Amino acid sequence: MSGGGFGEEDNTYYLHEVDLDEDDDNIEYDEVPEDFDEDAEELVDDFGAVIKNLKEGGDALAKPKLSARPTKNLGSKPTVVDDFIRNFLIKLGMSQTLDTFNTEWYKMSEMGQLNVEDIGSVADVYERNEDLDEQVKLLRGEVNKSKSIADKARGTWDKFRKERDFHRMHHRRVVQEKNMLIRDMKRLKKHYSSFEPALKAMRVKYETAMKDKMLMRLEKDRLQTKIEGLEETLRSFESIKADENSTAPPSANATKRTKSASKKPVNARNKDSFARRTKADSILPPDDRINPHLNRDYEPAAVQDFTLRKTYRGHQMAISGLALHPTKQIVATVSDDRTWKMWSIQRGELIMSGDGHKDWIAACDFHPAGNLLATASGDGTVKLWDFVKAACTSTFSDHTQAVWDVAMHDSGDFLASASMDHNTRLFDIASERCRQTFRGHVDSVNAVNFQPYSNNLVTASGDKTVSLWDVRSGLCIQTFCGHENAVLSASFNYQGDSIASSDSDGIIKLWDVRMVGELMEIVTADTGKLGQPINDVKFDLSGSILVAGSDAGVVKMYNVADTVTHLGDLSGPEGAVQSVVIDPNFQGGMHGGFIMAGCSDQTFRLFS
Repeated sequence: MSGGGFGEEDNTYYLHEVDLDEDDDNIEYDEVPEDFDEDAEELVDDFGAVIKNLKEGGDALAKPKLSARPTKNLGSKPTVVDDFIRNFLIKLGMSQTLDTFNTEWYKMSEMGQLNVEDIGSVADVYERNEDLDEQVKLLRGEVNKSKSIADKARGTWDKFRKERDFHRMHHRRVVQEKNMLIRDMKRLKKHYSSFEPALKAMRVKYETAMKDKMLMRLEKDRLQTKIEGLEETLRSFESIKADENSTAPPSANATKRTKSASKKPVNARNKDSFARRTKADSILPPDDRINPHLNRDYEPAAVQDFTLRKTYRGHQMAISGLALHPTKQIVATVSDDRTWKMWSIQRGELIMSGDGHKDWIAACDFHPAGNLLATASGDGTVKLWDFVKAACTSTFSDHTQAVWDVAMHDSGDFLASASMDHNTRLFDIASERCRQTFRGHVDSVNAVNFQPYSNNLVTASGDKTVSLWDVRSGLCIQTFCGHENAVLSASFNYQGDSIASSDSDGIIKLWDVRMVGELMEIVTADTGKLGQPINDVKFDLSGSILVAGSDAGVVKMYNVADTVTHLGDLSGPEGAVQSVVIDPNFQGGMHGGFIMAGCSDQTFRLFS
């Protein structure tokens, strides 16, 4: 019997002979699926699926399983003419013609008008033509569906090819830029490597020159004072000798002038600048005051047990400074958003706020009486705010550049400020004028603090030094050298005998004021590595616990009683810790105590 199929190369249909056994009466044929294109939409979205489907379904498309009428076996009965005609009419839907045909056919058959040759079986060729016609129609539908899938796949392929070309071009451009940057980096490294020896040599020369300069300045001041004292003594002797040689008795005015000259102190020139005061000026307290904390032993704060308790978001920009109220549970915050605010520590409620500076505010400090707040700003001014009047009562504009820090004297009559103009100034609150200027640093002065119950103050500068100054004379008492980068903060312990200072390399140094030397050094990073800058350091009441605010976003805690012991880090801030304060009233087990940190993420946090 005849059969058909598709060629694998040119997709043409061809006929071939099929030999079937007489016993194979029930041969099953698969039909072509009717929903052949149900995945066409998915093929458009997924090009890989389209290719895979085309590859896997290639054979199915090339050689579909036809749904033609099954070929008759040799042992089956052939189709008679009348059945063939009926099937033909049924397929065409000619029902009336079919009824007429049946009537006439049976009538003629009963009357014997039909010959046996006319009503015999239909030739195989007609049945085969009928089957082939149905197959052709089916295959045309399959071809149209395949063309539609191929067109969609071709469009998807073109789109992917354009995207591939675009990304390939972009990748080549990025590779070229990367190679260019690598070459520039290698060239710059090679270029700057030649400067390292020269920089080290210049750094050594600079430090040596600075030390020599400071020593020469101290020696010059000492000799100048000695010369003035000798000149004053010589003038007294000459006056006495002139009086003795004179025949006339000395006048009362001459005697009074001689006595006053003999009583003038040796360092009168240096003190005259501070002694020349108006009636409105304040008087510094005596130098022999007793520090009540000096001979008392306090229990160290248990900071190792502290954890983050509360987080307050109080400003629109980074918080740069904190200050605790001397008598109440209140904290003041200043920010780069040019405002200052006062908060209740327990409930975190805003008590008061103020603005008036034209630039960021870097630091603040309370008056010992708790009724005033001093703020230092990037606009070069220091302002004094009165809580009773709810207004700014004084503005000091003597600095020529930004002011980094401000500190109140324990007497409440003076405040000191540290500025980027390399100077530190002492302002009289009563007369609202600058009483003393401390010159000597050759870089920005980043921090200032008074020694407790004394007339001395400490400054930290970008010239890598920490200096101790006499407020009365305006002279530098001692300079502590040892930092290798800009010093960012410096503060006294409550006993007044130690200074802690920190720098941009993450190094903290402790200095002995009485022995004039370095006590110990704290490296906040791993051995051999430079740490994150330490922006602020503070002692607890006992002087044994030191807390430091780091650019790494943590508050570091150390026990410095005998040797340095790292007590842990308080984490939580999402930005650098710019300022830290520790509860000054914490005394062992009397109450819990706390640590507060002002951060660059616009928050200040309470640890207890």
